[in-house]
Amino acid sequence: MRKAHYPDPEIIGPAEGHEARVRSRFWKTVRKAITAIPFIDEVVAAYYCALDPETPASVRATLFAALAYFVVPLDFLPDFVLGLGFSDDITVLVTAIGLVRRNIGERHRVAARAALDRLAAEKTG
Repeated sequence: MRKAHYPDPEIIGPAEGHEARVRSRFWKTVRKAITAIPFIDEVVAAYYCALDPETPASVRATLFAALAYFVVPLDFLPDFVLGLGFSDDITVLVTAIGLVRRNIGERHRVAARAALDRLAAEKTG
């Protein structure tokens, strides 16, 4: 029987550190993944939902755990592997977002669109 692979706890860290890790690395990772993840707008909306103090704690925990996996470059399939690097991240993000989708509101999506528009303007400007 094959042993399931879970990210090294030293890399991901304890749950308490997820929010700080996500906040410090999120936008850098988004810039790298923007063309690799077709639903990046929903990922950014999930980020704003996780930051929202009105979001239930269990939803915030789920999102921060998934987003922490997303921002850590050395996971099951390292992000630098051309063409495949974000495929494991996509799986984790789709699952987490699917579980909490009803909590990601229009205000989170509006904030996400505005942030992605700013990133696009930075890239072209």
